[in-house]
Amino acid sequence: MRAIWKGALTFGLVNVPVKVYAATEDHDVSLHQVHNKDGGRIRYQRKCEVCGEVVAYQDIDKAYDDGERTVVLTKEDLDSLPAERSREIDVVEFVPSDQIDLLTLDRAYYLEPDSASPKAYVLLRKTLEQTDRTAIVRFSLRQKTRLAALRVRGDVLVLQTLLWADEVREAAFPALDESVRISAKELELSASLVESFASDFDPEEFTDEYQQELRTLIEAKLEKGDAVDTSETFGEREEEEAGGEVIDLMAALRASVEKSRAAREGGGTSGATSTAKQKDAEPAEKATGKASAKKPAAKKKKAS
Repeated sequence: MRAIWKGALTFGLVNVPVKVYAATEDHDVSLHQVHNKDGGRIRYQRKCEVCGEVVAYQDIDKAYDDGERTVVLTKEDLDSLPAERSREIDVVEFVPSDQIDLLTLDRAYYLEPDSASPKAYVLLRKTLEQTDRTAIVRFSLRQKTRLAALRVRGDVLVLQTLLWADEVREAAFPALDESVRISAKELELSASLVESFASDFDPEEFTDEYQQELRTLIEAKLEKGDAVDTSETFGEREEEEAGGEVIDLMAALRASVEKSRAAREGGGTSGATSTAKQKDAEPAEKATGKASAKKPAAKKKKAS
């Protein structure tokens, strides 16, 4: 990894020199656009509307237009702003970790100690662990003031930028204002269904199936050209029947619980894969909004 920023964490008179690294990376297959007639590469050019010249990136400045006037801002102008020149990550406050709304979490960065002794870094990490607090910090990165949560992940301090309050939309759905009666039995069955799917989350069990299939398709087309047979490559897949609206929620919940329990007893829970979990999860999804196409069969099974 390569550091993208160097500075210091500061709270009170404590100063912790750190290097900042991007904590995540994108593994999606990179595709570019081509002309569908001849396969020619489609490229975009930065062209000036005044002189018509193609402009190199280093010769481009930014500008603000208020509708009547335009002001040009050069790189030197932007770099001169006090916030942009600052190399400090200022701790604003320490808050209970459960007060951080997951919806506001954005990009994650690792912080590496950048001093001869990591004592101050380790002290801050242990303090956050013992107090179960998350530090709210402010800093500037790439011409933007950031609000972020500083927390612990293993032995590393992680800086996770937060969306500003006005960047989170308010969910206002009229349907949620309606009064809905949920019976105790429905809650019991729903909780039983949740329990039948209970597990410890292991991200290693899950893979990006779309990217895997895309790579398989690319390899098949590289080998066989445009004459590739997708059914031969991926196998035949049955078309799923579109279920209708749930008429009897209780029946759907019972059928889902029974099917999930049977799947667990038949295959066991050890060595479960993401694919198996997804297949087991189908009844739960249908119980909340779609009726299973095989619901009558599930009822017969119960009666036998």
